[in-house]
Amino acid sequence: MTSAKIFVNNCWEDSVCDRSVDVINPATGDLLTQVPDSDVADVARAVAAARASFEKKTWRGLDASKRERILWSIAEGIERRGDELAAIISQENGKTPREAMGADVKPAADCFRYYAGWVRKIYGETIPVDGPFLNYTLREPVGVVGAIVPWNFPLQIAAWKIAPALACGCSVVLKPSELTPLNALKLAEICMEAGLPEGALNVVTGYGETTGEALALCEDVDKISFTGSIATARKLLHASSVSNLKRLSLELGGKSPNIVFPDADFDAAMKGAFWGVFGGKGEMCSAGSRLLLHDQIYDHFVEELAVRARKHQTGSQISGRQMDRILDYIESGKQEGARLVCGGERDTEGERARGFFVKPTVFADVTPQMRIARDEIFGPVVCAIRFHDAEEALRIANGTTYGLAAGVWTRDLRQAHHMAANLQAGSVWINTYNACRCGSTLTTPSIQAPRSAATSRAASDATSAPTRWSSTPK
Repeated sequence: MTSAKIFVNNCWEDSVCDRSVDVINPATGDLLTQVPDSDVADVARAVAAARASFEKKTWRGLDASKRERILWSIAEGIERRGDELAAIISQENGKTPREAMGADVKPAADCFRYYAGWVRKIYGETIPVDGPFLNYTLREPVGVVGAIVPWNFPLQIAAWKIAPALACGCSVVLKPSELTPLNALKLAEICMEAGLPEGALNVVTGYGETTGEALALCEDVDKISFTGSIATARKLLHASSVSNLKRLSLELGGKSPNIVFPDADFDAAMKGAFWGVFGGKGEMCSAGSRLLLHDQIYDHFVEELAVRARKHQTGSQISGRQMDRILDYIESGKQEGARLVCGGERDTEGERARGFFVKPTVFADVTPQMRIARDEIFGPVVCAIRFHDAEEALRIANGTTYGLAAGVWTRDLRQAHHMAANLQAGSVWINTYNACRCGSTLTTPSIQAPRSAATSRAASDATSAPTRWSSTPK
């Protein structure tokens, strides 16, 4: 077994610390490799490389056409090595290679290609003001961006953070999850081969408590872009306040309602509800884990959903700890009086006994006060909640501290848009679920800071807009 290294200034370098992180294949429990648990000195080295790149303009100083071609080449490199990347993600994350290709590799390539086009479209504006003045703004790169990426869609979300930052001329220090670091190191290799200059992208591996904290507290990082838990986000807010008041972009998960009215296309709604929570092993921030069903269709819908769930095998959960957390929530649901329709236990059939598999689980007779209806489980568990009219559905759907996403299924467009207008969610899908494409804005009200994925807004978030005043003689 060969231990991995960190990536600084387009070089593979040893960590200065002697601590390491085991990277485990969750489907088998086998040790894949070890990566450094980078400490403050490692992070400082990576940030210094990013800062030098930024100040010397080795990346942002290139002609826009050159930067555009390099980002396009990164997209092509991801596609060319797609099977390799999908295999890596499958091994370290537990999702199937097919899921890894569709949910990580292809979206990552699309994201880099999308932002290649934005390199030439980052405009300032002129502002008409009183007096003999010319007043205008410029869009300038914010500086060094620290990107902290989760394990559920590691390559896709890394692309969401890296590509817009690079398109705007920023330099990046990427800190992948300690559970899924290998795809990030492979991405760094692809970026280097595509012609990205030294220091424009650096990768440090390690735990959040060590590597992540060092990055968050570093005075020479201008912005942190983070996807993960609320608890960690609070730590990042504190770190920003006690360091250099760096910018933060936060995306913090959800407990999303998926609402089905009796006039909905039953088969389409069933498919959307099923994949909305069981796709990606349920490890999705936007998972439709609260399934709100109208009383007229409740029993039939739950029964058919359970039939499909019993036949479905998910990939492995990311870790034994996550599996145990899911099973604990399942137990709490049973104790609080929810009716377990199917699943509800570890999947130990054959070779799956070696991994961290959980059977797709359907709970019925769930009330909004139950723990399984309030907390983000982050696993293949759906909670079916009964409602009688649209206003009750809205009260249940909005009765959460989250606000990431929601789904509505109905043939009545007036009803659909009434629901969309009153749901407290950043993204509302109508007669579909989890649709996400480059160029579409994702916003997150409620407890989360606004953020964007592959959109013009994400490009704007990676820039500042200083104002220029010029006196114009009469």
